[in-house]
Amino acid sequence: MSSRQSTRPDYFRVFLTFARNSLVRDMMFRTNFLIEAITSLSWAIMNVGFYWIVFEHTPSIGQDTGWGKYEFFVFLGTTWIINALVQAFFMPNCEEFSEMIRTGALDFALLKPIDTQFLVSFRKVHWSSLSNLLLGIGLLVLSLQELAHRPVQPWRLSASVCLLYPLYILCGVAILYSLMTCLAATSVWLGRNQTLYDFWFYITNFSRYPMEIYRRGWGIPLWFVFTFIIPVLLVVNVPARILAQPVSGKSGSEWPLAAFTVLAAAGSVLASRWVFRRALAAYRSASS
Repeated sequence: MSSRQSTRPDYFRVFLTFARNSLVRDMMFRTNFLIEAITSLSWAIMNVGFYWIVFEHTPSIGQDTGWGKYEFFVFLGTTWIINALVQAFFMPNCEEFSEMIRTGALDFALLKPIDTQFLVSFRKVHWSSLSNLLLGIGLLVLSLQELAHRPVQPWRLSASVCLLYPLYILCGVAILYSLMTCLAATSVWLGRNQTLYDFWFYITNFSRYPMEIYRRGWGIPLWFVFTFIIPVLLVVNVPARILAQPVSGKSGSEWPLAAFTVLAAAGSVLASRWVFRRALAAYRSASS
């Protein structure tokens, strides 16, 4: 029993090794690293400028939704935090999964004495993507400072909020990671799948806006599908609502939605695990 435990890999140390190696590799090309970070920051800052102009012409995103200027900037900052984590830790690895199949590198990954999904998911860290994480945190802090000048809302600094917000950030990351893993795993059946970025953008584009704008007319089917079937609308809406619009709101539907988000995150991870294992079972070695 003890010998079996001693050969079990330390996943945290393995991840730290991957992260350190990626940082060393990035620092070998510092100019490229800086250009990528500046490009990413420039795109994000232009987004802030665009929405700043929008709020010069309207008091909120959607009529009577409660997403005013600084509430929406809390939403935008949360979007950047989640997307930065996904793009830094998962996107570059899932993007290369089809290339691993084509070149036969997946054969070597299967031979390693470590879980294949873990190995495939964390081989590289795209450190320059974390620049948007810092910008998102900065926008979040500035927006909350503006909201703090409004009538007293004790929920903003409560211990429960300080714990719930990071929890739902992790839930959002888990949902997006699971979706990305499922899309990448289709490369086993579809061959060299180069449409991951396109399909990823089409689906996650719905998560970039408050779900209230989908709850009218023809948007209701989209709200239902992307909340309860492919739960991307939960990714940003729930953690952002905790800070910008307290979950003890008037409608009384926030707590069930928050509870469903935890279940959706756990279910998404389990579903991605199942799809990935099915894909590996169908994989045929490049040398065969």
